[in-house]
Amino acid sequence: MPGEHFVVAPHWEWYILLYFFFAGLSGGAFVIGTMLRLFGGRADFAASRLGFLISFPLLLVCPILLTIDLGQPTRFWHMLVDSATGTPVFKPYSPMSLGVWGLTLFGLFSFVMFLAAIGEGGYLRWRVLAGAGRTMDSALGIVFMVIGAIFGLFVAAYTGVLLAVSNQPVWSDTWTLGGLFLASGLSGAAATILLLSRGRREAAVTDGKLMEADRYFIILELILIALFLITLGGVVSKVLGGGWIILWLVVLIGTLVPLVAEWRPTMRRQLPPVIVPVLVLVGVLALRAVIIFSAQA
Repeated sequence: MPGEHFVVAPHWEWYILLYFFFAGLSGGAFVIGTMLRLFGGRADFAASRLGFLISFPLLLVCPILLTIDLGQPTRFWHMLVDSATGTPVFKPYSPMSLGVWGLTLFGLFSFVMFLAAIGEGGYLRWRVLAGAGRTMDSALGIVFMVIGAIFGLFVAAYTGVLLAVSNQPVWSDTWTLGGLFLASGLSGAAATILLLSRGRREAAVTDGKLMEADRYFIILELILIALFLITLGGVVSKVLGGGWIILWLVVLIGTLVPLVAEWRPTMRRQLPPVIVPVLVLVGVLALRAVIIFSAQA
């Protein structure tokens, strides 16, 4: 039986949609950067650096969007520190508290790897950055990346989990949202790195691996979309009715066209190089929009 729903919809606006979008891309970019560094060759290091270079700026947008949603942005720090005692506040039973601390800790790892990527790439000739860049392949650097990637996976999946633990129709009627947002975020991150590697010869050598990875991410995403719709049961009409079907068509275009283009090289050669990554990103945004807004309608 579907769960009972007791609270009114949060009436989230576009800035929460963008927060969900950028958080998924940021976490996914860090994870892909780490995977390329650990399992790729030296030729893949340029694309790996690109993943770390975009992860932190994308993440930096998220607290801004969250503070806007609070209505009183100056109180954002109350979610981290007790205003009366000045001590840190961590509530493991609270999804919001877990999310804020996860976002904060991932921000630390993302920032450090951002600086290390700048140093390794020689973008700024600062001695401290050059030293940080040289530590990326050390044992300490690898451990740091792996721990950061775990937090990256958490951030990419967390937004979906946050919806699932609510008592809103649609969101609380399925267990698939965490995995769905994670797969979608990884797919969008791979597309973003592909898009930004255009014109960068040293990064473009990894395009084949990124497209192959994106193919698996998209397949997983399509499986989870099917499970999402199946598990909704009687409330599935809420996400498929009315104009929401248009957004679902955008999602399908953003997943099926890249998938077919990957399997049919002749089709891929006929499309402009930027089309497939852009379609993926539009599909990632549309997926979050239809899930967030249809449940509140």
